[in-house]
Amino acid sequence: MTPIQNKTPTALGLDDRITGALVGAAVGDALGGPVEGRPPEQIVERHGGRITGIVGPWDGEDWRTARPIAPYHKGDGHVTDDTLMTHALVRVYGTVRDHLDAYCVADHLVPELISAPRWIPELEAEALPLQRIFLAEKWIVARLHYGHVDPREAGSGNIVNCGAAMYMAPVGLVNAAHPQAAYAEALDVAGAHQSSYGREAAGVFAAAVAAACAPDATPATVVDACLSLAKDGTRAAIEAVCEVAVRYRDFETALTPLRTAVAPFDTVGPDYRAPSLGARRPSRLHAIEELPVALGMLLVADGDYRHAVLGSVNYGRDCDSIATMSGALAGALHGEAAIPATWVKTVAEASRLDLHAPARTLTDVAREVFVRDTARRRAHEAAFATLAVTP
Repeated sequence: MTPIQNKTPTALGLDDRITGALVGAAVGDALGGPVEGRPPEQIVERHGGRITGIVGPWDGEDWRTARPIAPYHKGDGHVTDDTLMTHALVRVYGTVRDHLDAYCVADHLVPELISAPRWIPELEAEALPLQRIFLAEKWIVARLHYGHVDPREAGSGNIVNCGAAMYMAPVGLVNAAHPQAAYAEALDVAGAHQSSYGREAAGVFAAAVAAACAPDATPATVVDACLSLAKDGTRAAIEAVCEVAVRYRDFETALTPLRTAVAPFDTVGPDYRAPSLGARRPSRLHAIEELPVALGMLLVADGDYRHAVLGSVNYGRDCDSIATMSGALAGALHGEAAIPATWVKTVAEASRLDLHAPARTLTDVAREVFVRDTARRRAHEAAFATLAVTP
């Protein structure tokens, strides 16, 4: 594929990168939704070749009753729970207007899910987000709202999946160009939702988004930032997948090699719709599949948005989340100009969402947080300087 001509990375401002990341994540999510859970060969059979843009529901007009997807209208530009959760987290930042922690999940995110009806594109109705989100996300409502569990420990016992990682881009954006801070904050926030490699992936994905916002960022520097922070199976999986990814320059030939590289770390197994008995259990040896593959696709595409997202979509399996992550990273690297405008328009109209409003909110919050962080650092610097010279 011919790379889209974009602004040079150093010419992009904070607002460009935040808009690119959030719009890019939503568009990737919408493209991947209709083929989620399917293997690449079934996608080719169903669509007569690789997917090259927005497509309709897998079962066409029978989406209302077709199992196992019903009653969700996946396709036609509808975002899924990845975007619903991402935008909910942005609204939490808009309320708190500072760094978040696990208690913010209990105090602000959970009420967002259970008390504020929103338009749910896949349901084609206004409903509580709780009525759409997956079981792993419903867990935080049960544990925090009804069980009153310490938010820092509430993620323990949940199934270990990409549920927390898929909506951590805002954490990386508030900590733009500071991967270490994004990693630490995301681990704290995700502790209310996930444990083990699910929580670790949330931290690493936030770090990746923060790294993608650096003025001189490239796909390689993003991966390097991830490897400098990731632990255990998550680090090993990213390393294994990315070592393979750099050998390819088109997603078509990379699909099978990337799956082969991540398979030893993935607990779900070869049939995504029939998980193994060991699936989604805590382990220091394993990793979620979505983040390593998203990083791999970013490398294969050399950061090109269209190529990275379409590779993620055609990979199949949990491809809406993979495309959400690769879309956020490519969008942060190159801004919204890298994203096909027709895709943005279709997703916004079909999902009845203002895709730019969350970016405006988060840009304002990121600037405010930076001012607060600077003041806090200066205060600490002055206090430490006084301590250091006191006899």
